Amino acid sequence: MEETNREAEATAVQRVAGMLQRSDQLDKVEQYRRREARKKASVEARLKAAIQSQLDGVRTGLTQLHNALVDVKDIQGSLADVSKDWRQSINTIESLKDVKDAVVQHSQLASAVENLKNIFSVPEIVEETKHLIEQAELLKAHRKLMDLEFSRDDLMYEQYRMDSKNTSDMSLIRIYFEDVQSLSDELAKQLWMVLQRSMGTVRRDPTMLVSVVRIIEREEKIDRRMTDRNKQTGFIPPGRPKQWKENMFKVLESTVSTRIEGTQSETRESDKMWLVRLLELTRKYVLDDLIVVQNLMTQCFPPHYNTFHSEEMMGHPDLRSECDVNHLEPLLPQDVVDELLSKYVQTFTSNITGWLRKALETDKKDWQKDTEPEADQDGYYQTTLPAIVFQMFEQNLQVAAQINEGFKEQVLKLCLKQMNTFLIRYKEEAIAYKEDHLRDRQLPQCYIQYMIAIINNCQTFKESINSLKRKYSQSSEPTASDANIEKTLNEVAKEGCQFLLDEVFLDLELHLNELLTRKWLLGSHAVDTICVTVEDYFNDFNKIKKPFNLEMSGEAHRRVVVEYIKAVMQKRITFRNAEERREGADRMMKEAEQFKFLFRKLTAGEDTDRLCDSIAAIAEVFKLTDPTLLYLEVSTLVSKYPDIREEHIVALLAVRGDATRDMRQTIIETLSQSKPAYMGIMQPIFKDITVPSMTMTSMTSMATAKLLK
Repeated sequence: MEETNREAEATAVQRVAGMLQRSDQLDKVEQYRRREARKKASVEARLKAAIQSQLDGVRTGLTQLHNALVDVKDIQGSLADVSKDWRQSINTIESLKDVKDAVVQHSQLASAVENLKNIFSVPEIVEETKHLIEQAELLKAHRKLMDLEFSRDDLMYEQYRMDSKNTSDMSLIRIYFEDVQSLSDELAKQLWMVLQRSMGTVRRDPTMLVSVVRIIEREEKIDRRMTDRNKQTGFIPPGRPKQWKENMFKVLESTVSTRIEGTQSETRESDKMWLVRLLELTRKYVLDDLIVVQNLMTQCFPPHYNTFHSEEMMGHPDLRSECDVNHLEPLLPQDVVDELLSKYVQTFTSNITGWLRKALETDKKDWQKDTEPEADQDGYYQTTLPAIVFQMFEQNLQVAAQINEGFKEQVLKLCLKQMNTFLIRYKEEAIAYKEDHLRDRQLPQCYIQYMIAIINNCQTFKESINSLKRKYSQSSEPTASDANIEKTLNEVAKEGCQFLLDEVFLDLELHLNELLTRKWLLGSHAVDTICVTVEDYFNDFNKIKKPFNLEMSGEAHRRVVVEYIKAVMQKRITFRNAEERREGADRMMKEAEQFKFLFRKLTAGEDTDRLCDSIAAIAEVFKLTDPTLLYLEVSTLVSKYPDIREEHIVALLAVRGDATRDMRQTIIETLSQSKPAYMGIMQPIFKDITVPSMTMTSMTSMATAKLLK
């Protein structure tokens, strides 16, 4: 130790001698002394911080070990109590039969409560449904019919579970809902009528035929679900299975037969050539009808129906060639074939551009509706645009696949290229939709719901593109079009999410402006209103598909915290005394916990603490009662959030209100020497938060070269 002291003294003597080699340097002795004193203070502060950190760690570790020991003892006692209770309850298992009966009764009552709205409104809903059927609003009518049937079936099922032999209660429910079956029959009549006139309907209004097919598909799913439940429980609702899909094919078959039989206008007695005339008329009608079926009707049915090429139609064995076509000479020379294919591609390109433009224009008209968009089976909002677009592609790819593999690949690439151009236009229209809404935020009434549908459509487009590639492409290698489509879809979805968040924060603007003001300190409810507003908006945002809904929750969380910290940095308030600092810090910590609770709920339990903890960490700086320990508290904040900059620290000390100029300069200079480098591993919080220039002092301009990066 003595040797070390001697070495230190020798080094100090040499250093002082070096400073005072010239007589003019004696005038700077006081300056040298102050500089060395500051360095000494800096070193002592760092040592003090290190020792304090070690002591805190040891103290925390001992506390946790003690708590763990207490918890182990509590668990041992609890396990002993559980073992004792279990032994005592072995003989009481038989008495649980009453509990089981109570559970069944509770389930029945829960079902009744859940369907209470429909139960009391059955007559009104029946009348509304009848009116919708009369107005040919078949999809809406079917939705109300399903609500009625679900209510009836749930009540009957719960009654069946409780007492399957109680026919009187079953009859009571059946009688109360007796109009539901007649509604179902009336709707079925309308469906069969549309199908009987399908050749004319598909030319005039194909959406009507699409609606009919969608209703039948819904009923098929319900039939399958009820049949499966019947196998498990023995219960089947009245009228099930409806088998509307089977009836649909019967109606279509009857329509075709009637179409052919109706062409016979003469008999042998009136004209000997009646058969020739009949065959010629049949040939003409069949050819015309098949063209309509191929070009129009197949788009109205799901691809898995596959009826056009089934054995019941053009693939029937009786219509197949009697010779092997592979051994025949080509009907057309290859150059003629190439020319025809080239013309086909040109025509297809022109047509698909027009179809896509028309489809987008139709979808844009839907965006202005006063009613919410439809939801898929999982409850996510959507529009019909993806289905319409990919029906077009599917139809043309089916034709291309019949020619050869190479041409099919060519048409697929062309579809993807057109899709890329279309999505760019889709993005522009979504932006224009948002800008029109900002001019008058009351219009359109369902702006939020349709923006959600636009976001969800992006995910549907991705899935449909992948489906097309799997079905029609032999190559799995990604192309330039794939990357561009993926990029554009992500941009549309993320910008849509940003538009929705902008809508939220427009409503929050007044409340955010109250934060960290005198009004806030005296008891403002700004954060309560912010939390309620955000949660209310996110009830609608639950209709957004993954992964965009999770990304949106995270971004909303980040924006709320950043806006809160911005309010601090804008120096809207300067605390006048220790009591105000304590009150302000306590309020900040409470509000940080409110944000934690809110966003844990919105992000399904994901870790949300770090962002909100930044507010609590700032509050600790304000709450500190001993100004001499400010450096330690600020250094703790910097170690947790290394992206914080010098101007942020200066702003915090200014809001605190009791940090002297020398104290601020000492803290800044010390931190500039010891601040850890920001490696960009953790998500930054302070990085994009600017501090208004009015909060900077002349002291900070002198330390510009030492800005914390």
